[in-house]
Amino acid sequence: MEKPAFETDCCAVNVVLGEEKKGHLIPNGNGHQAGVNGSLIGGTDGAGCGATPGTMSSVEKPVPGYPEREQWTRQMDFIMSCVGFAVGLGNVWRFPYLCYKNGGGVFLIPYLIIGVVGGIPIFFLEIALGQFMKAGSINVWNIAPLFKGLGYASMVIVFFCNTYYIMVLAWAFYYFIKSFNATLPWSTCDNPWNTPSCIEIFHHEDCLNGTIGNTTYGNMTCEELADGRSPIIEFWENKVLNISQGLDYPGSINWELLLCLAAVWVMVYFCVWKGVKSTGKIVYFTATFPYVVLIILLVRGVTLPGAYDGIMFYIKPDWSKLGEAQVWIDAGTQIFFSYAIGLGALTALGSYNRFNNDCYKDAFMLALINSGTSFFAGFVVFAILGFMANEQGVDISQVAETGPGLAFIAYPKAVTLMPMPPVWAALFFFMLLVLGLDSQFVGVEGFVTGILDLFPGKYYMRYKREISVAICCLMCFIIDLSMVTQVSHYRLTGMYVFQLFDYYSASGMTLLWQAFWECIVVSWVYGADRFMDDIARMIGYRPFPWMKWCWSFITPCVCMGIFLFHLFNYKPLTYNNTYVYPWWGEVIGWCMALMSMLCIPVSVLYKLCRATGTFKERWEKLTKPQWGPHHLEYMAPDTDIKSLASLSASTEDNKVIIFESGM
Repeated sequence: MEKPAFETDCCAVNVVLGEEKKGHLIPNGNGHQAGVNGSLIGGTDGAGCGATPGTMSSVEKPVPGYPEREQWTRQMDFIMSCVGFAVGLGNVWRFPYLCYKNGGGVFLIPYLIIGVVGGIPIFFLEIALGQFMKAGSINVWNIAPLFKGLGYASMVIVFFCNTYYIMVLAWAFYYFIKSFNATLPWSTCDNPWNTPSCIEIFHHEDCLNGTIGNTTYGNMTCEELADGRSPIIEFWENKVLNISQGLDYPGSINWELLLCLAAVWVMVYFCVWKGVKSTGKIVYFTATFPYVVLIILLVRGVTLPGAYDGIMFYIKPDWSKLGEAQVWIDAGTQIFFSYAIGLGALTALGSYNRFNNDCYKDAFMLALINSGTSFFAGFVVFAILGFMANEQGVDISQVAETGPGLAFIAYPKAVTLMPMPPVWAALFFFMLLVLGLDSQFVGVEGFVTGILDLFPGKYYMRYKREISVAICCLMCFIIDLSMVTQVSHYRLTGMYVFQLFDYYSASGMTLLWQAFWECIVVSWVYGADRFMDDIARMIGYRPFPWMKWCWSFITPCVCMGIFLFHLFNYKPLTYNNTYVYPWWGEVIGWCMALMSMLCIPVSVLYKLCRATGTFKERWEKLTKPQWGPHHLEYMAPDTDIKSLASLSASTEDNKVIIFESGM
């Protein structure tokens, strides 16, 4: 429905728009251009100034079928999606291990400090930036077009993450299926994949009471018992992974694992294919169910013998650790990993918010949920590890694991010692699958949103989203085939490829590099005060100045400090501290890391070289924001004309485009 347009002000604005231009009107996330009421009013030659007051000389209506940018049905959809994405496997299997390793409860001090000065400011920046620009991880950097390489860098990182992270879900799904057996396959040594060294019960306590070389248990001496292998480890390495001799031994496909991988990708596809309208509903289950299971496991865990010792081992403070640099580095790395910073997915999720959503409060609430989940999961994990150590008669440090070792070795061993092992195994691995599933499909959503933002409305077609999601999933699936490949004698090389992706493509260095430049561009190129004003326009008040200080000074220093520490203390990748990757494997790894890191400087240099004029003129031209049409709708009345005067059309025929406004 048409409304009367500006009268006298319209002429002034129209003239300005036809002259020197300071900015550009660009299509928003889905390529459509719409005013307050979703309609577009334009004049081709400024004739509107001489037309009858209250009318425009010509009207351009949006092409039928062009989609409006989606929004969350409820604000809680956004909250649950962020919780589902940020709260993932790292909260359950990485934080508890780092906490016990770095001084127990003392680790919370550097963790909270770096969270306040590094994690929360960037977490808030990414969500606010997406909400303000109404765009995904690439077009959001139209706020400073020269640095659009930041968007491409985040797309590379999240693509790599989507590719290898889903392997953990495939493993969890495989274990979940195997849990539906009366006898768990990893609890016995009478399976085809077991070796003569497999021992179900080690009886270390019996050996400790005798002479190591002479004492026997059954047909084995204590020396042989010490070299024995658990059926859990043999199931993981020989059946699930079938670890090969090295990275350079590829072969046939592990069909069981391939089917699990395909099934998980199908789940991800149908969670994402319809956009945030469907994703926002699914996360209500995927984000909350893990908490239900964690509570059940905690109740069960604290009733087991040895649980108290495990929990005290987890939280007992060791104050001497505060003086070690590695403790602070581990805290910073964990913050950036668990908050999912630098991947662009938070930006994509924020872009579907209402323009006036209070993302400032959301950021603090989500950070609290994320860190609280990590700490809470530690009690669950160490209660069960304490029980496991008590049953085996060993110290807790000998059973404490991190990463896949905790999920697929330590916990499967623990459930074999409980009553009704299949029930607890199925419950745990289903939780693991759900916990990672929402992180996976939100990551895919962030990648697809960034891709679709690159195509303006004139490229609109039905089922564009569905096809894009299918192509993305298929590409990742094809790459994943390298992680489920076998060699002769049914051995697998995929774990080496998986670790290569994990160590380099989305490592701490790539995320820290990304976060550093995000702060620099927003605070020093666009302007921290300017962005604070933009946030105030959205939420109705200015955030505490601490955020501005962090973006400008503290957070970049924290990011670069941890980045340099990682760089100077770099160690070549190994598997289980035994297999050293070949030189060409390291080259592939560094290429994956540099594919994202070089996007930023290369794109800056390319755009500067392509532009004309002096360096100052090029810089000024390339750092002027390209505003989206929604900014006109929410422009403050007292700055309306001033801001409109800095906008111009960026269409092929250089038409002047003016949007209706009710202000």
